[in-house]
Amino acid sequence: MFVQEEKLFAGRVLRLHVCSAEGAEWLEEVPEDTTVEKLKERCLKHCVPGSLEDPKSITHHKLIHATSEKVLTDTKTVLEENIQDKDVLLLVKKRAPPPPPKMAEVSAEEKRKQEQKAPDKDAIIKATANLPSRNVDRTVAHHNMRDFQTELRKILVSLIEVAQKLLALNPDAVELFKKANAMLDEDEEDRVDEIALRQLTEMGFPESRAVKALRLNHMSVTQAMEWLIEHADDPTVDAPLPGQTSLEAVSEVGASSAGAIAGPSLEAGGEEPKDELTEIFKKIRRKREFRPDPRAVIALMEMGFDEKEVIDALRVNNNQQNAACEWLLGDRQPSPEDLDKGIDTTSPLFQAILENPVVQLGLTNPKTLLAFEDMLENPLNSTQWMNDPETGPVMLQISRIFQTLNRT
Repeated sequence: MFVQEEKLFAGRVLRLHVCSAEGAEWLEEVPEDTTVEKLKERCLKHCVPGSLEDPKSITHHKLIHATSEKVLTDTKTVLEENIQDKDVLLLVKKRAPPPPPKMAEVSAEEKRKQEQKAPDKDAIIKATANLPSRNVDRTVAHHNMRDFQTELRKILVSLIEVAQKLLALNPDAVELFKKANAMLDEDEEDRVDEIALRQLTEMGFPESRAVKALRLNHMSVTQAMEWLIEHADDPTVDAPLPGQTSLEAVSEVGASSAGAIAGPSLEAGGEEPKDELTEIFKKIRRKREFRPDPRAVIALMEMGFDEKEVIDALRVNNNQQNAACEWLLGDRQPSPEDLDKGIDTTSPLFQAILENPVVQLGLTNPKTLLAFEDMLENPLNSTQWMNDPETGPVMLQISRIFQTLNRT
C-alpha cells in the first residue's frame, strides 16, 4: 500500500477556539505546521464570507493568543508560536493608520510655528517704528552699579575702623585678636565653596587640584574646570599657590608681635592696646593681597596696557575683565587710592547702619571684621559671607539700609 509522504510526516492536528470581535465563535482544526497567515485566511473565510476577494483584508486583520495576549506573526507556524491544543485565539481588525495631513492642515501647522517663532531685528524695528523715542542713557545703569560697588566698599572701610575700636575696647581684646588671627590663618580648604568643590570632585578631579583651581578662579566652577583641563599635564599643577608659605610666616610674626605689644601695655597701666591692635589689624589685612585673574591680565596686556595699570583696573572692578577694560579706556574713576577711603561718618547712611542693632552686635564679633577685610580685597567672596550664619545677617541689614536710603 502506498502512503503519501506528506501524510506520513504530517504534524498533529490542533483544535483551536477562535473568537471574532463581533462575538462569533467557532472551532478550527489545523495541523501544527500551518502558518499563521493560512490560519487567518481560514478564519476570515469562516467569519467574513467573500472577504478574501480583497487582498488587503488579510493584512488588515490579526490573530491574538488570548492567554498570553501576544499578536501572532503571519510568517511563523502554529508550532513556532507555541500554540497548544484547545487554545483560544482572537481575530480582530487592525486599527487603521491615521490619514496623512491635508495640505491645508500642513499650512496651518507651519503658520502656527511661525507665529510662535521669536521676531527678528527687522520685525522689531517695523513693529516699533511709530512708537515715541526716548533718550535713555544706557551708561547710567552701569555707572549706578559702579557707584553702588564704590559706596559699599567705602562703608566696609569705615565699618572696619569701627569694629577695630570696639574690639580694642573689649577687656578681652587680645584674646579676640588671637581668635580673629586664627580664623585668618585657617587652611584655605576651610573657605572653599563646598558645593563647587563637590561638583569638580564628582567629575573626577583630585580634591587638592580642585581646591587650587577654585581659589585661582574665585570659586567659579566653569573657570576652575577649564583651568584643570588646561593644566592636566602641567608638572607644577600640584605646587602650592604662591604666597602660602609667606602668609603663614607673617601670621606667626603677627601673633608674636601681638603678644609682645599687648603684654606690656596691659601690665603698665591696665589700658587696652587700642593703637597697637589697629596696627596689628592692618597686618592682618596685608595677608589678604588682591589676586588678579591671570586670564584677564593676559587678555588686557595683549591690548597694549601696562601690567601695573591692568592689575589696578582689575582691583577697582572686582576682577571683571570687561569693566576693567572700560575703566582703562575711560576716566579711570574711581582710582585705586579711592578704594581705601571710607564713607563720611556723619552721613545719614552710615548713621543708619550704625544704629541698626544687628550691625552693632555683629561689629563686636571678630568674624565680622574678618569678613569685611576679605570682601574688600576679594569682592567675589561676598556670597560666601552672605551665607554665613554669623556674618550673613549683618551684610543683609547693610544691604537693606543702603537700598532703602538710595531710593529716597
